[in-house]
Amino acid sequence: MHNKNMESSCTFISFESTGYFSKIVADYIRQAESLRSFYQHPVSLDGIKAAIEARKKFPTNRTLLVEELQKQYENINLSAKQETNLQSLLHENTFTVTTAHQPNIFTGPLYFIYKIMHAVKLADELNATLPQYHFVPVYYMGSEDADLDELGYLYLNQTKLSWHTNQTGAVGRMKVDKAFMQLIEQIYGQVGVHPNGKELTNLFRRAYTEGKTIQQATLELVNALFAEYGLLIVIPDNAALKRAFNPVVEKELTEQFSHKAVEQTIHELGKKYKVQTAGRDLNLFYLIDDKRERIEFQYEKYFVQSLGKEWSREEILAELNEHPERFSGNVILRGVFQETILPNIAFIGGGGELAYWLELKGVFETAGVPYPMLIVRNSFLYIEPKQWQQWNELNFSNQDLFRPGTELLNEYVKKHTENQIHLTEELAQANVLYEHLKQLANKIDATLEQHTEALQVKALQKLQQLEKKLLRAEKRKFSVQQQHLATLKKALFPHESLQERIENFSCYYARFGSAWLQDVYQHSKGLDQQFGIIRLH
Repeated sequence: MHNKNMESSCTFISFESTGYFSKIVADYIRQAESLRSFYQHPVSLDGIKAAIEARKKFPTNRTLLVEELQKQYENINLSAKQETNLQSLLHENTFTVTTAHQPNIFTGPLYFIYKIMHAVKLADELNATLPQYHFVPVYYMGSEDADLDELGYLYLNQTKLSWHTNQTGAVGRMKVDKAFMQLIEQIYGQVGVHPNGKELTNLFRRAYTEGKTIQQATLELVNALFAEYGLLIVIPDNAALKRAFNPVVEKELTEQFSHKAVEQTIHELGKKYKVQTAGRDLNLFYLIDDKRERIEFQYEKYFVQSLGKEWSREEILAELNEHPERFSGNVILRGVFQETILPNIAFIGGGGELAYWLELKGVFETAGVPYPMLIVRNSFLYIEPKQWQQWNELNFSNQDLFRPGTELLNEYVKKHTENQIHLTEELAQANVLYEHLKQLANKIDATLEQHTEALQVKALQKLQQLEKKLLRAEKRKFSVQQQHLATLKKALFPHESLQERIENFSCYYARFGSAWLQDVYQHSKGLDQQFGIIRLH
């Protein structure tokens, strides 16, 4: 393994100041009163302690969890830290810190890595702070998601590489095919020149072998990256684990309880915030082979239209009893399943996840499952030395990085020009002049006042247009700075989005190897929810 040494420093700013996060995220982080009733535990050490107390009262089937994890890891070598973590799950004083994500191919966008590392860091911090307990980081794989459009591509240096397959259904159950294998070669074409490009490609080749399911391959890849950090991965597409959730699924089938619980919350939450998801009357899918289809309920019958299946109440409960693996909760019930099978106290998610979890407290209460602490995941922006130098020369602050390029250029020109391009005074003088003219006109003929006002509006518009033209003309003299700004914005905000939402980790791993993961770990925070700007030296 060739690990080029990595040196970097990180400064933090608030999520709100980036302008890339919703109002609900900003309000949640500052613990605004308007959201207080929608979650259980504030993000703090006291909140963690309260979550532990609530969790202690719930009977988690730890033996089942450990047995299923052992089966899942049967052919995988566990690190010493993983082995310790796995065994410790049997003890009542062990709790998990969880993040969840679908099995994006090759891990998808950077934040996939960031959120897992956040769980690792928080578990480590809590182990140091509360030594009477043990905390285990968990990645819960949302492998039953059927949206290949969302999961089946990655970006490398702003180039999109897509997996073209005609497989359907749950992405986790899809199999690596020839088209997928070609993607690995395409990635090698891009990263092979870097010191760890070959190592990275071999990692991919070992994880993704033809005929293997995407969930198994994702398990192996994420495990290869995070084993030494003690991370445990849960694939919930598992009959034994799902059986533990049968009482809630039965309640949903017979009472459709989750919709009622969410409806009430959405009504309240919607008064101030944009609501993420309303769910449906029955929040369950039927999962069989390569299909994942909605279960509908009408006229006392359950049916899956696209599969031509129909059940009476007795029949569907018998089906649930025989085949728990065929029932899959949608976004409204997914979290309740996760929290049923894991002794979990904290859930780490992005802004979108946070927004829909805030709708779910009532669902958890009705299901009788403890609601975890919600933590907004770490976010980072990596900046190369040359980019940092260019940014510094422009003399803007860290926060300014996130502002639109045109706005920054205008500000720069106004600050550095030697000519007058502002017509503030002239506009004020014109206003005074026309106010005076209006009074004159009014004395002579009241109807002339309107005419004078129209002239005033026109004159001021003309002056404002002139001001814009002066700025435009002056900008041309700053073409070098304009070029630098445009290049920086394009590189750091691909597709006008955050770097972490677009780029894949391969570019960094190919250059720095596992030292890059260590770097992310160093800068990650546990309970402190902020946005990190990481400057490479």
